[in-house]
Amino acid sequence: MHIVSLGDSITYGEGASSPARAYPSVLTALMHSQLPSRSCCDAILAEPGWTSADLLAALAAAGGQPLANARAITIWIGGDDLAQAALTALASARKSVPIAPLVTRYKHHLTELVRIAQAGRGKTVIVCTQYNPFPNSPLAVAAVATLNDAIGSVAAATGAALAPVADWFAGRQRELIRHYRTGTLADVGRGPAPVHPNDRGHRVIADGLYRMLAPIVSR
Repeated sequence: MHIVSLGDSITYGEGASSPARAYPSVLTALMHSQLPSRSCCDAILAEPGWTSADLLAALAAAGGQPLANARAITIWIGGDDLAQAALTALASARKSVPIAPLVTRYKHHLTELVRIAQAGRGKTVIVCTQYNPFPNSPLAVAAVATLNDAIGSVAAATGAALAPVADWFAGRQRELIRHYRTGTLADVGRGPAPVHPNDRGHRVIADGLYRMLAPIVSR
């Protein structure tokens, strides 16, 4: 089974102590250990800082080749869309993130990503919701919830499976996020940004995706 992971810095492996502990690698290792009769390999198309537009452009530039032999494709993108919108708001002295135009663009990009991933036969496409690394900041709570509503809407409209990563992390951010401190946006200016999963967080993601993919692989 060929698994392709599309995304940004989280999929790239940020926050993990080594590439082998990033969730795409852990997921592949789980497949090998739990389903030894099934061959499994993985590929990653992800870069830190990528927005949904960046990922779509990278996939288009590659001519869809990274997905050519994929049986399962995971898509986790959107955190940097939110971050860029927040930076734009700060630069213009706005008191809120311009979420409506962001969501419109994001849904268009994510829909295109899913459609490209679904091209061909027998492919399972999973889109991941975004956990909130700042659960104690109302602005972050509202923005991430809106983003996740958009992700759920795209999944429903396209028939993609939905991985509820936000639910897997809810209430466990201190345990699962590297450099987690107070869970507020103020932490961004107080040292390393607490936005990426630690090794345990990457493992939780891999475990959740494995539970979704194992029944498909076993068919």
